[in-house]
Amino acid sequence: MSSLVKIKDVSNQYDVTARTLRYYEDMGLLTSVRSTDYAYRMYDEGAIRRLEQILILRKLNISIKDIQRVFSASGSDVVLEVLGKKVTSIDDEVALLHELKEIVMDFIHEIEQVNFSDNSDIKLLYSKAKEIETQLTSIDYIGKPSNVNRLLEISDRLDKKIPDIMVVRIPDFKAVTVGVQSWDDMFKYGGYMYQLWQKVHLYKPVIFDCFDFLLSVEDKAEWLCAVNEGVDADAVAPFDLIDFKGGLYAMAVSIDEDNESLSKVEGKVRQWIENTNFSIDEDRHVMFNMPYLYEDGRDPAYREIELGLGYKQMQRYFPIKLKEEFNNK
Repeated sequence: MSSLVKIKDVSNQYDVTARTLRYYEDMGLLTSVRSTDYAYRMYDEGAIRRLEQILILRKLNISIKDIQRVFSASGSDVVLEVLGKKVTSIDDEVALLHELKEIVMDFIHEIEQVNFSDNSDIKLLYSKAKEIETQLTSIDYIGKPSNVNRLLEISDRLDKKIPDIMVVRIPDFKAVTVGVQSWDDMFKYGGYMYQLWQKVHLYKPVIFDCFDFLLSVEDKAEWLCAVNEGVDADAVAPFDLIDFKGGLYAMAVSIDEDNESLSKVEGKVRQWIENTNFSIDEDRHVMFNMPYLYEDGRDPAYREIELGLGYKQMQRYFPIKLKEEFNNK
């Protein structure tokens, strides 16, 4: 056993968490051994060399999926292909950054022409900034009108950040549902949301405080609130009592985002899922949850007294399942 290294020592030496090491094992990239008299994972010299290779490739932002391809190939063709694509990607990004610099320089030149003592010039500058923010690029302004279009396109292509994602398992639970409703019907005064609040004493938290989940169903939605044990259908009337089937979800957190930003984050989460052993489970719906913090003793119906966070935080749950090739193993 003297030639084996403990998982804790590997974690400290290579500045990688034990959880990450276990993840690499789950992905089939790394192997460990355990003896009958030692419960923890240990790594031999071959595993250490493999870990070094993994860490180098991850530093180059090579995806886990591509690393799996590299290690499963017998020759060097795959690693050359993967690294070649990376070089091309870097070249493309450098070109975009150079173009972005040119556009920013143009904006600097335009701003230099503005007279900050002239109120009309300030209004023009503000209006132009709002055009960029809201993407109203069809309206002309001083300078190069095409710059705004290209700026947005370049920024979008350079924005490769994927939000932090956790895989969570939501348990089965019994819930009251309003059914699939239009947004107008749901949020109008005296509507379904108002009626749900009248039954708040029946609810129990599953992940966060109620309301538990909002399911997105095409252009409509459905609220679900988990109920305590023993609650029957009569207690939740006129709403329905259902058995919600839980499962695995990829959960991502979004902060203060508008509708357009939300769709971008969703696209990035789906991109992340594609590079794992999971796929989107099309038989279930994407769900949302937005926690609020309330003062002690206050009625949680007063949602305007959100405290502590200082921003809107939304959790989105994307239903996932193992891909066919892994599910059959």
